[in-house]
Parts: sequence; C-alpha cells; structure tokens
Amino acid sequence: MAEDKKTRIVILNCDKVRDRSCIACAKCFKAASEKAGKFEGYEEIEIIGMTTCGDCPGLVIPKMKLVNEIIKGLERDYDKIFLGTCMVAATQTAHCPLDLNELKTILESKFGKEVIIGTHPW
Repeated sequence: MAEDKKTRIVILNCDKVRDRSCIACAKCFKAASEKAGKFEGYEEIEIIGMTTCGDCPGLVIPKMKLVNEIIKGLERDYDKIFLGTCMVAATQTAHCPLDLNELKTILESKFGKEVIIGTHPW
C-alpha cells in the first residue's frame, strides 16, 4: 500500500478579519491549492476544517475542543493546525491580545498536533 502523502489541516482565523477584509478566506484556499506561503513543501493538502479564534480576547481552546469533537464524530482526523495570516496581521496591526507563540505551545500541548503560524503570503 502506498504511503499517504496527504496532510490534513485545520485553519484557525481571526474573527474580526474573516469575511470583513479577507472575504471567504479565498487567500488561504488559494495558498493551500498552490502550496504557497506556509503551505510550501506539502505534497497534498486537505482542509478538514476552518473556524475563527472566537473573537477577542479569543476563545481558541473551546473552539478547538468543539472542532475536535465534530471531526471525531465525522470519523475524520487532521495532522496540523494553521493559524491564519489574518491572525498574524491582527496581532501586528490591530492590537489583538493573543500571543501566537504562546497559543502555538498551548494548542500543541493540549491537542497533540503541530501548529504553524501563518498561511498565505499575501
């Protein structure tokens, strides 16, 4: 049996940016499809789920618990969590209170999945 080269991901994005200035998360979908930005180097990507941080000051952990319950209930799994480029922008320009490096550590510890900060390069 051939080794599965597909990387299954969940994307978390900023509740304030999503569908306000980054309409329909089209940049994340384009980057995943073209293997651009933080998706570079992956052979095949499947987006299993996408949700927001839960709005300021962030309810990321409860949201990810719910995502995990739903994904498990659908008999699916994922390999990595990507924190959207919108979350990076929000922390750099919009006074988002989240520390993404700290959030990365917490998510990796709590859910046992690698966390990548950023998605698309645009």
